[in-house]
Amino acid sequence: MKKHRKFEKVKFKKGIFILPNIFTSLNILCGFYAVIASIGGEFVSAAISILIAAVFDTMDGKVARATHTTSRFGVEYDSLADVISFGMAPGITMYLWALQSLGRIGWLAAFLFAICGALRLARFNTQVGSISSEYFVGLPIPGGAGMVAVTILFFNRLGIDGRLYPWLILVELYILSFLMISTIRYYSFKKPELFHRMKFNVLVTAVLILIFVVSQPQIALFVTILGYILSGPFSNMKYRQSLKEQSAVGSEQDIAPV
Repeated sequence: MKKHRKFEKVKFKKGIFILPNIFTSLNILCGFYAVIASIGGEFVSAAISILIAAVFDTMDGKVARATHTTSRFGVEYDSLADVISFGMAPGITMYLWALQSLGRIGWLAAFLFAICGALRLARFNTQVGSISSEYFVGLPIPGGAGMVAVTILFFNRLGIDGRLYPWLILVELYILSFLMISTIRYYSFKKPELFHRMKFNVLVTAVLILIFVVSQPQIALFVTILGYILSGPFSNMKYRQSLKEQSAVGSEQDIAPV
């Protein structure tokens, strides 16, 4: 009887361990479907699939931490999934949606996005445990892929064909690629205090934003993700400015007469 209980305990533990990897597998499924959909010319479906993949990517980490089933295997598997869903899938989708007319320049831009995303993930894996989890170093690859997806949805909402503005899309991919491999810090929203304490006016603002998202999802998502992407460079400029001010104050104190 005791042996049977021990077997059940081990079996339950293995089941929990599989759970976060199921979400990671669903992440890959969405990325793979995005490629298939874009090849078939269904770019809106591809964009939505990339966004759903981002949801699964968030859930697998949350589930792993909640069930205490984080592992090195899970980290590596998650990174491989992200290369497919947030590197390869957005690159191919953008090329087929807007960059084909540019020929080699177009697919090289799409490739640059994919390779910079892979480099971003490789660097992230080497920094796990050595840097604060409060910030990401460089734009997270789901953020870059999300911007690609909402750009397609935003253009579709306005009735604009992406093929009419290939150079604009090209510049966007180059900027996103640079931000992913940069050392610009982005807030990770992993700080527990963020969800424990909330002022009433912040709650009201969140509800209003939610209403806006429900009423105009394409525009709201585009503005939200664009705002997050711009927050990195602006906060970095603010941080450097504060360092210069502190340095100037320190220099004045050093030369002040005693």
